[in-house]
Amino acid sequence: MKIRYLKHKEIDIKKWNISIARSVNEIVYANSWYLDIVSENWDALVEGDYESVMPLTHKKKYGIQYLAQPDYTQQLGVFSSKKIDAVLVEKFLRAIPKKYKIVQIKLNTINKIESDIFDLKPNANFHLDLIEPYEILQKKYSKNTKRNLNQAKKHGIYLSKGITTNELVKLFVENVGDTLIGMKKSQYDILRRLIAFFLKNNLGKIYAAYDSSNTLCGAVFFILAKKKITSLITVSSPEGKKNKSVFLIFDHIIKLYSEKHMTLDFEGSNIPGIARFNKGFGATACEYMGVNINRLPWILRIFKK
Repeated sequence: MKIRYLKHKEIDIKKWNISIARSVNEIVYANSWYLDIVSENWDALVEGDYESVMPLTHKKKYGIQYLAQPDYTQQLGVFSSKKIDAVLVEKFLRAIPKKYKIVQIKLNTINKIESDIFDLKPNANFHLDLIEPYEILQKKYSKNTKRNLNQAKKHGIYLSKGITTNELVKLFVENVGDTLIGMKKSQYDILRRLIAFFLKNNLGKIYAAYDSSNTLCGAVFFILAKKKITSLITVSSPEGKKNKSVFLIFDHIIKLYSEKHMTLDFEGSNIPGIARFNKGFGATACEYMGVNINRLPWILRIFKK
């Protein structure tokens, strides 16, 4: 079947969301309402009557149109109700309009590709199946994770769900945003809108950690969609890092949703310290690919470097 390029106004949003819901690799980031927040006026590639789809999250800089992975969106790529093989993924990548001179996107874990035509970079994600009883899941924790949990309890850390969106974003800005070069106000606004949307529609929860002085020292925002719990934002204050506050939050979530047909998605990471944190809870690594395509004239490629 032919793959069509559709501008945002041409996309049948109802069919799009049905397509994502029926896909074998459904993830929350691919829903139209999520894309509308993180990548306004996104375009799409559509095969047949929305049997297979791929969002095109575009930007423009210095007059050059390009595709980029939106903030707070770990994976996108090709979604389909039929079997997704390397041939289908390559077919979609080849269908990306030539007007997008640079492509820097992330596929999803089901999107396997073996072509040497594209510049590919593997990325690590971590999942934990929660079907087993908590006692069995806890036994799989690393010695370091168990030690950090005991340290958090020793420091008198306690959890609460009473934190607001603004409090979480403020904690994020003060302890994460300032360390990220080029972090813009618009990126904080997107985060605020995402969290507010999920909370309003009962699709997300914020868990906060307080120390013995009742000071907020850590928080995690979880998306609860279908059979997956995704930790979209995890943040700790300097004091929270010392008292290992977020370890207690993740342990609580694992206990709360144990023996359910749910998967805890740690959402990354390639950073060794974060990967170690995730693996410490018994999570399994899941690889997904980043794709880079550079169609700039050779002289512009030099300046881009």
